[in-house]
Amino acid sequence: MSDLPTMIALLGSRLLASAIVVSTLAISTAWSQAASEGQPVYIGSSTCIGCHREEGEAWRTSHHALAWTKPSSETVLADFDNAVFEHQGILHRFYRDGDDYVIETDGPDGVTTAYSVVGVAGIEPLQQYLLETEVGRLQAHDVAWDVVRGEWFHLYPEQQTKTGDGLHWTGPYKTWNSRCAECHATGYEKGFDNTTKRYQSTQVEIGVGCEACHGPGSRHRSWATDGTREVGSLGLTVDFTNDDTESQIQQCAGCHSRREPFADGNPPPGTPFHDSYRLALLRPNLYHSDGTILDEVYVFGSFLQSKMYSKGVRCSDCHDSHKAQLKADGNAVCTQCHSQVVNIRFPSLTLAHYDSPKHHFHPMDSKAAACVSCHMIERRYMQVDPRRDHSFRVPRPDLSIETGAPNACTDCHESRDAAWAAAELAKRFPASKHRGPHFSQVLAAARSDPTANAHALLNLGKSIKVAGIVRATALDMLAPVAESTLAAEALDLLEDSNPLVRAAAIGVQRAASPAVRARRIWPLLIDERRSVRLAAARALLDIPRGGLSEFDLTALRNANREWQEMLAVKSDFPETHLVLGGMALTMRNFRAAEAAFGEVVRLDPNQVNAWLMLTRIRDALGDRIGAKEALQKGLASNPTDVDLLMLEKVLGE
Repeated sequence: MSDLPTMIALLGSRLLASAIVVSTLAISTAWSQAASEGQPVYIGSSTCIGCHREEGEAWRTSHHALAWTKPSSETVLADFDNAVFEHQGILHRFYRDGDDYVIETDGPDGVTTAYSVVGVAGIEPLQQYLLETEVGRLQAHDVAWDVVRGEWFHLYPEQQTKTGDGLHWTGPYKTWNSRCAECHATGYEKGFDNTTKRYQSTQVEIGVGCEACHGPGSRHRSWATDGTREVGSLGLTVDFTNDDTESQIQQCAGCHSRREPFADGNPPPGTPFHDSYRLALLRPNLYHSDGTILDEVYVFGSFLQSKMYSKGVRCSDCHDSHKAQLKADGNAVCTQCHSQVVNIRFPSLTLAHYDSPKHHFHPMDSKAAACVSCHMIERRYMQVDPRRDHSFRVPRPDLSIETGAPNACTDCHESRDAAWAAAELAKRFPASKHRGPHFSQVLAAARSDPTANAHALLNLGKSIKVAGIVRATALDMLAPVAESTLAAEALDLLEDSNPLVRAAAIGVQRAASPAVRARRIWPLLIDERRSVRLAAARALLDIPRGGLSEFDLTALRNANREWQEMLAVKSDFPETHLVLGGMALTMRNFRAAEAAFGEVVRLDPNQVNAWLMLTRIRDALGDRIGAKEALQKGLASNPTDVDLLMLEKVLGE
């Protein structure tokens, strides 16, 4: 793959022509339905490019355009010349059958089966291939193609997955329809039928097309051709010409974030982020205590922590939106702003010559002299895909000593420790303002003992000196250990300007008595952001309805309806049924809880907590035989789990 850029350019030009054919039926169907409802409709990237040729030329070879393609000799980069790859005793074979690309692998029943490739995900540094294991259900195969090295590899080599596991390539966590497609397509709807357990997914266009970001284009075309002014200044649901930084960031964040969706596919472009998703906070399995990336969390959660975000920097300041590439090479991206020249957009910048050994103390043009090496640590995901942290932090090896969080210095200087790095920075920057107290000190201590650090968490949640996602994380950690006095002290946070903080503050109020909690949380049932309304509905689940006014009942019914709609469109998620089981237990509906936890283990037999709850519920209902049966099935899938083995002893007594 020595000439990868040329190959991508050629591929992009061919795909542009084929995209017209692929999306025609979906567009015409969507047009007739939406047009009858008076809504703007999708017209397809090929139509947009008819006028916007320069942008189209940039887009057609981008990772956005090539995020999802049909298999063909132009799109498939892997070796399908009867290649084989073995992993944990399973032999995977890759070959051609006429025009089809075929993967022979272990199917959902454990039987070796030949599947035709029905979709291609990505272009580089890796490609995944999509297989249809039943009508409409697409699964992303775990053996992928390393485009740079030119070899097959397993995405999760350490996982001991077997047929039936939730994490097996045929399991629910690898289902393309529900886990991936909405960020690889335009105008996507998952279309899962909970009765038949089948997918009837649709999209206007595979790949991230023009309308994935700008919104349906029919009214814009009318605006351009006859001057009709219907939606926004350009007839689009998203207007990127008005310099609205937050709207642009939230539009990008819809895909470039670790989040839980509320709807059945792509929300209409322009929908506020917090009306469409619940953002993952800085939890231990996702982020280090200082907020640096740990798991694959993408970008938004990191960027929210940055000073750049607080000063109004937007995605397109660094990235070319159509090419999906950086706007300049190397340090030139950063020195657009960080230089000796006054920048009228960011007047608070310290003017200095940063691209110099006097600042970075490394040889010019070396890897260590790159701004990103120190300020955007890199982590590798999916084995071969490096991603950079977008919190743009100043290295703090002094904090690494206390919190265990990583730092850029010892990332490179692997033979040195954090104490050495801290001493070096103190010597080279003796008057640095980037030392002193940091939120990670509170979060790291609270991860070990949240009860002992409850007041520190509340103070961090109240602090206006840290990012909203940090404040929300502190409140989220406080909620399980909060007492009524702390809930009272946190009352003002229910009116915070940041929806992340408001939603997290609701959890703290669970420490108040039911009557007090209801009085405090009720106004948030009509909050302007859906993420907050849903959090309020969850917190009021066990509140008696008697004596409520019609206004309050209406607010509760509306919020509960939104919550139920969100759960309904995710009925193919094991996690959803865990929530439903918890809800049923709260309402003391034990049969409903039993059914919910039963669905969890059907989808993912490795969900130990669901097996435990299923066993205990049956036993509590007097069904000792059914309880033992559930327990044995749980142990069959999780034979070494300590909690299940302990429960086995209890039931055997």
